[in-house]
Amino acid sequence: MKKFWDNSCGVDACGAGAPSASSGRAPARELPVTEPRSLKPVPASLTIGGVTISPATVLAPMAGVTDTVFRRFIRNLGGCGLIMTEFTSADGVLRKKDQKAKRYLHFYEDEHPISAQLFGSDPWVMAEAARMVEGLGFDLVDLNLGCPAKKVVKCNGGSGLLRDLPAIGKIFEAVRGAVKIPFTVKFRAGWNDEEIVCVELARMAESCGLAAVALHARTREMGYSGNARWEWIAAIKDAVKIPVIGNGDIRSPEDACAMVAQTGCDAVMIGRTAPSNPWIFRQIEQYCAALRDAGENLNGEGHDFSRAVNAEPALAAGGRFSVRNGAPSGAKALDFLAPSGMAEAMPFPSLPASTVAFRKRLYEEPTEGDRYQMIRTYFQMLIEEELPDAVGKMKQFASWFTHGVPGGAGLRKAIYESKSAPEILIRVEDFFERRLVIGAITL
Repeated sequence: MKKFWDNSCGVDACGAGAPSASSGRAPARELPVTEPRSLKPVPASLTIGGVTISPATVLAPMAGVTDTVFRRFIRNLGGCGLIMTEFTSADGVLRKKDQKAKRYLHFYEDEHPISAQLFGSDPWVMAEAARMVEGLGFDLVDLNLGCPAKKVVKCNGGSGLLRDLPAIGKIFEAVRGAVKIPFTVKFRAGWNDEEIVCVELARMAESCGLAAVALHARTREMGYSGNARWEWIAAIKDAVKIPVIGNGDIRSPEDACAMVAQTGCDAVMIGRTAPSNPWIFRQIEQYCAALRDAGENLNGEGHDFSRAVNAEPALAAGGRFSVRNGAPSGAKALDFLAPSGMAEAMPFPSLPASTVAFRKRLYEEPTEGDRYQMIRTYFQMLIEEELPDAVGKMKQFASWFTHGVPGGAGLRKAIYESKSAPEILIRVEDFFERRLVIGAITL
């Protein structure tokens, strides 16, 4: 299934570079982006078991990322309909002395609607943990069947369960019978290309009374590499009546609308793009409003919204971009993330000036001053929350938040060498204040 950023000729017609049936991946190459693509606004709202999600955008659960500070930070920027916790061990939830699990499930009133994601393989443990989540006041509870990390899979958690559908069915039934709040599941397409179970799993979820399903359109074997296979999302949408949430390779508002148009999904979920571009949800909301306005101006007649996108000077002139240099999939993770086992961050794409100028008519692009305000706000929130790993998180997010900022390498070095959270904040303020003095940025 082609995406907004795909080339104009299909892989079958192009011959060389076509993905193999076994891997589903294509080598990096230069691709023209000239053929119009059909885009459709992300739905304005979605109802999951009585809980209204508006707009129909979801912040994906990410280990080491989606704590209460980052969730509230995203919520305050606007445009995100549902936020989710970091995936949390059901066993840990039941252990009263597990402080990490308690921290993962801590949230504030302004985070509603919010979903708690659990992982585990024992039906009884999962059911009891779900009861506790409901008692804490969460709006939804979600089962993780997507994490590809070896330490989770070897315990038969996350995507490790994808090879045992009967065991998943028992978990579905146990949790559904334990709670009254909506119960959802996020999963991958299968273990590998030879073991694709996503449609069967979605049907089983529906028959067991789950309120919605979310698919990360990759296999466990793919990890975070290769292209997400949106056709699997479309297949699930055709197979079930409950809401279907699409996830994988959304790095821009155009990608979100292309996914909705091509798969019919009811909502989009964004993970790795959010840490490097926290404005992505607000941009999607603005872009969709522009698409709806265009539709209204045509008195409700059909409209190929991609014409506006393809009017960008660089693309209309037959511009080319590298799938490797701007790819929404297979992007190399920042090196310091590798040891932590967290999902790879999606690098913020470097765009031609003409493209940025055009997109400003459809949605806001952050300025360097915006990045300063954003970094300072997020770091201050971390300090105020008094998280035990605040310094580590500041250093972790520094690489994402300062990507593309002139002189950012020097700032990152200063941050990494800092010993305390207040010192890091001072380094950030000094760096940007100097740029304010010389007029390089404005607030």
